[in-house]
Amino acid sequence: MKVLAVDLGGTKTLLQVVELGGEWPMVTCERRYASAEFESFEALLDHFVERSDTTGLQAACIAVAGPVTAREGRQVANVTNLPWTLDSGALGERLGVARCRLVNDFVAAAYGVDEVDAGHLVVLQAGEPEPGGSRAVVGAGTGLGHAILMGRGEQLRCLPSEAGHVAFAPLDDEQRELWEFLRADLGRVSCEHVLSGPGLARIYRFFESQESGREPTTWPGPNAAAEGITTRALNGSDPVAVRALSLFGRIYGAHAGHFALASLATGGVFIAGGIAPCIVETMHGGFLEAFREQGPMSALVARLPLAVVNERRVGLLGAARLAIRDARHHAA
Repeated sequence: MKVLAVDLGGTKTLLQVVELGGEWPMVTCERRYASAEFESFEALLDHFVERSDTTGLQAACIAVAGPVTAREGRQVANVTNLPWTLDSGALGERLGVARCRLVNDFVAAAYGVDEVDAGHLVVLQAGEPEPGGSRAVVGAGTGLGHAILMGRGEQLRCLPSEAGHVAFAPLDDEQRELWEFLRADLGRVSCEHVLSGPGLARIYRFFESQESGREPTTWPGPNAAAEGITTRALNGSDPVAVRALSLFGRIYGAHAGHFALASLATGGVFIAGGIAPCIVETMHGGFLEAFREQGPMSALVARLPLAVVNERRVGLLGAARLAIRDARHHAA
């Protein structure tokens, strides 16, 4: 029995074939593609199938960086940064599987948390985990994802969230000035406008604007800006980048604490997404302090386990978990 797992993003796509039957699922094939090199997901999928043993597939799960909607018993998804539309029904027919599902990429990442080796979890706060307690997953990357995990094992369920689009609420004078700066350009300022790769670039621009006579830095693109700012901040070569990353970390920590309270994550809080693994060495400072500063609930938040997921394949692991569950349910 085999399943196919896919983590489809605007920049890269990971595909994995997992074979069941032994004591543990075994990965028989895994490939990475640059998404933009293909005109469609179907073309990318065909390229993979032609070079991989996919005979006997029982289920497939495709995690998509974009919104997924249900339509007449199937799922349809639009990839946020590519002109691609996916249909689970059509893809199931193409693969010859009856159980093909599409999920949002952050939902897949949440399901993948339990599949991550302990060595890929960086503990920021050990806390006092409550057995069976809900868990919060937050991740800043291209956007800002959220999910709540309930239960364990085969009973695990993921509650998706769009908390990244709630309004950004400044907590001090500096953050208020940032909000005013962004509001002049964006109107309503959401948390994702601040806590994301493009958000880090906006914070950098905010600090640049305070330096008289300084020309704004030109970056090749939002991802390049975030990478460049992070590199400059970590090596200390750019004071503006240092200030930007410091403020980003404090806002990120406070927001993670807010979501932990909203979900009452007594089972733990997990920081996923593409940015945290790059700045994890800084997160024991301002991020952790802001996470804990939750007014009358500070003592409660100080007891919540908090860890960074330092595994970039977590979405693929989650997609594989869902595909395996679908295959086993069908076999039962």
